[in-house]
Amino acid sequence: MSARPASASPASAASAALAGRDFDAVIIGAGHNGLVCANYLARAGLRVAVLERRDVVGGAAVTEEFSPGFRASIFSYLMSLLHPRIIRDLRLREHGLEVLPCSDMVSPIGDDDYIAFSDDVAKTQASFARFSAHDAAIYPAFNDYLVEATQIVRRLLWETPIDPARRDWKTFRDGAALLWKYRKVGRKMYRIVDMLSMSAYDFLREWFEDDRVMAVLAYYASIGTFAGPKSPGSAYVIMHHVMGEHEGAGGWGFIKGGMGAITQALASAARQSGVHIVTGAPVAEIRIANNRATEVVTAVGDIYRARAIISNASAPHLYRDLVGEQHLPAEVVREIRGYRTFSTAFKMNIACERPPQYRILDRVRREGAIGSFSYPTYMHIAPDIDYLERAYDDAKHGWYSAAPFITPVVPTMVDDTLAPPGKHVVNLFGGHAPHTLKGGDWATERANFEKNVFDVIERFAPGFRNDVIDAQLLLPPDIERIVNLPQGHIFQGELSADQLFFQRPVSGYADYRTPIGALYICGASMHPGGGVSGIPGHNAAREILKDMGRKIG
Repeated sequence: MSARPASASPASAASAALAGRDFDAVIIGAGHNGLVCANYLARAGLRVAVLERRDVVGGAAVTEEFSPGFRASIFSYLMSLLHPRIIRDLRLREHGLEVLPCSDMVSPIGDDDYIAFSDDVAKTQASFARFSAHDAAIYPAFNDYLVEATQIVRRLLWETPIDPARRDWKTFRDGAALLWKYRKVGRKMYRIVDMLSMSAYDFLREWFEDDRVMAVLAYYASIGTFAGPKSPGSAYVIMHHVMGEHEGAGGWGFIKGGMGAITQALASAARQSGVHIVTGAPVAEIRIANNRATEVVTAVGDIYRARAIISNASAPHLYRDLVGEQHLPAEVVREIRGYRTFSTAFKMNIACERPPQYRILDRVRREGAIGSFSYPTYMHIAPDIDYLERAYDDAKHGWYSAAPFITPVVPTMVDDTLAPPGKHVVNLFGGHAPHTLKGGDWATERANFEKNVFDVIERFAPGFRNDVIDAQLLLPPDIERIVNLPQGHIFQGELSADQLFFQRPVSGYADYRTPIGALYICGASMHPGGGVSGIPGHNAAREILKDMGRKIG
């Protein structure tokens, strides 16, 4: 089957043609995990259909026009976690996936200084040395420590969580096999425990002394989470953001054509394997008979029958809206009601004449902090630990940050497909902007928060407002409305110790299965959580095929 644009399947025609047919698997949601799962199932010979609520596939990994002539990675904005195994298995490069480099991360400090953070340890060490000789000297040891811990977690990403409360032979066997597999980890496992329980600040303070140096690393603990660097458990989120593995590109990177090129490649590969993808087909109900999922019903009444029904939607939406609490054990209902998804992350896509002209720009270029790049395409704005914590304090009390932390990236410095010649797209991502304001309403406060965001940029890049052509601000309620992420949470749920591994999303059902027979979850609500990795989709496909007596290929 030849590839075609993933948005070209109108619901009225495609759904009518497919409804009523029997499938081996029906997947709800054509986000990247749903498409990864579909690909692996189809490669194993299953007849697969994917139903997508929107008129375009991709979920939060989409590229769309937000201003005439300007396209952007509307939600997710950088490749960091998409695993090379999945890229190779599904031959995504043959379907158009191309990774472009981004510069080393640069963080402005005050009006005329900065810290550069690089995969090159010596380069980062030299940057730290301007602020603390001690921190520069200790950084290589810290990096080795973090890399060793990350290597353990990278292996765990591919595991199916066991249920330690079960007392059957299979669970004992699987648990023993898991322990034996990781028997050489030894005392290094304490590092994972520390990161799961400690705040980013306390964890980093054991190594570093300068708050500006610590902020470079603690910044990652705040991305996409309702937490500050001094919140318990926030240390783990640092590792979640730096555990990506890449071939050729190294570290973080841009996708040519925006993040939607990832999901377009996945959709193309899926169609080539015979997967039917129907867009504009919101699901209204999953029908249950004898505690088994049997049918999917769309909003217009089309019915899809399948041996397995798989949800890429969030676990709260699946359990509470599509299945219904009346079909669930009381303990699952209690836990899913308590599953934390409250988001404070925002996204802004800006069409502009030129990127922000930072005060430090000439110095950064002169000192070679960004190598062969002419511009720092990847920035973090949060000058010290207190800045990050104050941004969180505002949100903790129910309001938006007076001075939000911000990640500005400029993909058009390396990708000329997103803007008219000579123009640019700037993506801003940061926090905090609570999903629900205490004593206020986003209808009246949106403009005030947007002003706060631009005030921060202006502090470090005076005059940027004058270069802005258009801007799209996406707050958590907008993200929830458009791509159905619960409360706008980019990870489909907090990455905290009680919501990870065998407790994600609820205890007893973290193995991609649910209390309902033939009903599975393949999205970021499951282990190992959010980010455009594709691993939950892969792992879910493996378990589904195992239940069908097949192996993942």
